[in-house]
Amino acid sequence: MLGTEKLYTAEQTRALDHCAIHEHGVPGIILMSRAAAAAFNKLIETWPEPEHIQVLCGTGNNGGDGFLIADLAHKRGIPTTVLQLGDASKISGDALQAREQALANGVNIGAYEDTPLMAIGVIVDAMLGTGLGGDVRGAYCDAIAAINATGTAVLAVDIPSGLCSDSGRVLGTAVRADLTVTFIGLKRGLFTGEAADYTGAVQFTDLAVPPEVYSSVSSRCSRLELEPLLEALPSRPANAHKGLYGTVLVIGGDEGMAGAAAMAAEAALRCGAGLVRVATRPEHVAALVARTPEVMPLGVSSGPELEPLLEAADVLVVGPGLGQSPWSEYLLQMAAASGKPMVLDADGLNLLAAGKLGSDYPRDNWVLTPHPGEAARLLQCATQEVQADRFAAAEALQQRYGGVVVLKGYGTLIAGADELLLSDYGNPGMASGGMGDVLSGVLGSLLAQHLPPLRATALGVCLHGAAADIAAAEGQRGLAASDLIPEMRALLG
Repeated sequence: MLGTEKLYTAEQTRALDHCAIHEHGVPGIILMSRAAAAAFNKLIETWPEPEHIQVLCGTGNNGGDGFLIADLAHKRGIPTTVLQLGDASKISGDALQAREQALANGVNIGAYEDTPLMAIGVIVDAMLGTGLGGDVRGAYCDAIAAINATGTAVLAVDIPSGLCSDSGRVLGTAVRADLTVTFIGLKRGLFTGEAADYTGAVQFTDLAVPPEVYSSVSSRCSRLELEPLLEALPSRPANAHKGLYGTVLVIGGDEGMAGAAAMAAEAALRCGAGLVRVATRPEHVAALVARTPEVMPLGVSSGPELEPLLEAADVLVVGPGLGQSPWSEYLLQMAAASGKPMVLDADGLNLLAAGKLGSDYPRDNWVLTPHPGEAARLLQCATQEVQADRFAAAEALQQRYGGVVVLKGYGTLIAGADELLLSDYGNPGMASGGMGDVLSGVLGSLLAQHLPPLRATALGVCLHGAAADIAAAEGQRGLAASDLIPEMRALLG
């Protein structure tokens, strides 16, 4: 797998837990105690001298973790209160044992309804965990609203209550934590969708389960890291020449949209392509030459003018500033008919969604890079449906269209035929025009340098996001797409 950390659904995490307990003989109460110790240690590390700790516990194992956190805090001499949600008579198993231990050690446990939250110290959210099957209801809604209204530091145990661990979707309402400590398996919903506004910093502990536990539960989803991808990038021999690193042809820049094609071309050049050409409207040629003289633009008004450029290209980048005019459609159709490897972005995707390529898919040599709105058009559904389960949407796109699919947004997803990758590089400063154009140029460049499509896409997406994080050190507001290009070049070395 290209990813360095496996990501799991709630069901897969429960399977890990079951394997540790029933196949490797680690008692459930021991795992619960380790989870509580890990969470409590992170709490003290983050907030060294809390004035008070309030622990909100549900009736499941997440609540059991909370009881033991309260027990540890009480033993440390920290004023601690446990607020119980749900019917305490329904607590069973390890969670019941944890509750009884806390009570026996003198921890104060009262009903949430009888004890208002205090806006002091640290609040520990141990209410719902990963077992939530639908929207938050009843007293839990009230408790979440109360937690969020306090303005107090919040630690979420395993996952913020109300956040779906499989999709990162908020199930009606969710706790806004400052720190989330998660156990055994990294939940994939912590890193995409709406999660960033709710998790705070995410810390992971494997609870010292035997390594064999992880080989017993398969997951095709993993989280990417830039460094290993960069290390795998082949170094250039001393006798290198431009012919070794491919020719990228950017097709786009309809009337009034020359900048998109220019940025894609410059990104392709600066990320290492041997040659970069641009097929664009004739009136844009002078501007492109003035911006980046190393890029070779050609004004294209008709199909015959595009044919020699297609023949000379190794990789096509189609879509930046392409528009949806008859000119746009014709260039896209010629590009697709060439059979060359292709990155399809922006209006290239919109034309694909509109049926302008007929049914010439799935195909294995293209990379599609939709944002959620474009993804919705490609799947013929609402954008909200895409965002409600980004993993399902990315996989559906890949199955329908083939190749590699990049579903952009927080926690960008990359879907290949057999692997689902997540990159959580990037920041809100990237919410500005041209970011996708730069990404498409990066991907075209890496494909031209002979990286396999999935690896090229994984590296390109991480590189793009990491460069944005570096560039945003001067501030997220006003971050421009072209600011990323020198940072990417520096990262590639």
